[in-house]
Amino acid sequence: MTGKTLIMGIGNVLWADEGFGVRCVEALADAWSFPAKVTLLDGGTQGLYLLPFLEEADTLIVFDAVDYGLVPGTLKIVEGDEVPAFMGAKKMSLHQTGFQDVIATAQLMGYCPETLILIGCQPEELEDYGGGLRAVVAAQIAPALEIALEKLRAMGIEPVPGKADTHLLADKSILRDAYEEGRPSEQEACRIGDARFLPAGA
Repeated sequence: MTGKTLIMGIGNVLWADEGFGVRCVEALADAWSFPAKVTLLDGGTQGLYLLPFLEEADTLIVFDAVDYGLVPGTLKIVEGDEVPAFMGAKKMSLHQTGFQDVIATAQLMGYCPETLILIGCQPEELEDYGGGLRAVVAAQIAPALEIALEKLRAMGIEPVPGKADTHLLADKSILRDAYEEGRPSEQEACRIGDARFLPAGA
């Protein structure tokens, strides 16, 4: 293996299927161990704060929820120069605009990773504030990880079963199991905004 590889999940776990990418990198870290030159990162919605990580990477693999206009739960892999276009073609949230800008800035500064791979999943629900992944999207975490593992092996990187370094992932309190088991029901907490300001009957 040559060069450094950054495996990143981006998105906002607070908005249902928007959290797909972050949940993928969490699941990857929980099941696989990697050589020292592979870094796993919860990129969340950090935007330009991610630039230093891109600067150090030769290969970037990104998990994200992307609105391809396909059937919910559909996985689509985009590589190379097409990645920035897909990140911004049909924006679902500010994080996608932000990450498109991150790639563009890295390219302008001359340190964008040479290899770009986007593993995206078509979301089903994005308007459930505090909600978790819908079943059809959650079911694609394992297939998405398999795609990433195949890409890594093709590059000569051999993951082994185990646990990865998680110091660049989210706090344990908002990892998927803790987050989804601990959140209140829809009856206890409005998921789409502040109930005081919603139109009557909404």
